[in-house]
Amino acid sequence: MVNSDWGAERREYRKEKLDESTLPDDPMVLFVQWLEEARTRGNIDPTAMTLSTVGQEGVPSSRIVLLKKIEAGNLLFFTSLKSRKAREINLASNVAAHFYWPELERQVKIAGSTRVLNESEADSYFQTRPIESKISTWVSPQSEVIPNREYLDRAYLELVQKYKKGDAVPRPPDWGGYAITPLRMEFWQGGKHRLHDRIEYLLLEEKWSRVRLAP
Repeated sequence: MVNSDWGAERREYRKEKLDESTLPDDPMVLFVQWLEEARTRGNIDPTAMTLSTVGQEGVPSSRIVLLKKIEAGNLLFFTSLKSRKAREINLASNVAAHFYWPELERQVKIAGSTRVLNESEADSYFQTRPIESKISTWVSPQSEVIPNREYLDRAYLELVQKYKKGDAVPRPPDWGGYAITPLRMEFWQGGKHRLHDRIEYLLLEEKWSRVRLAP
């Protein structure tokens, strides 16, 4: 059995504080502001979010997906509709999403409900993807067991040959997107001596309220 101890690993958080008097009523305004700051401060994956779902047996599962758009207050991401995450969302539509931007000493936690995007929305985004990414969606039976890496490489090269003349790659019928409607959003700003700032927004009767949480 391997044992390791990282108890001494730590750093101080000193960059900023969260002042309730300056915060917007709509948390999505603050979220976009923070994400844009992460984009301009050297984060190589500012839109990467940890998406957590729950399976049939109540066991949680997490993975990184990319936020592609915010539309009418909803967070949109795209994936295989046969993937594990999709199967679990179909069983329980409530999910959690988490963003971490270490260079800003910030985190955002989001809990909300999901819905499947319609086909026109999925088609619209799919056509913006590079051809290599379009082909990959056909090649990969996401979350299924495959025999080896060569299985993917061979299937990919076959489709590259098929579409090398510039023919449009259609969207696979089992590929689409989801919209997350936030119901709870927590903004975390690292603080000195571990006295972090935590501001939580709650959506109640279509109106946001906010509270401060102890770190």
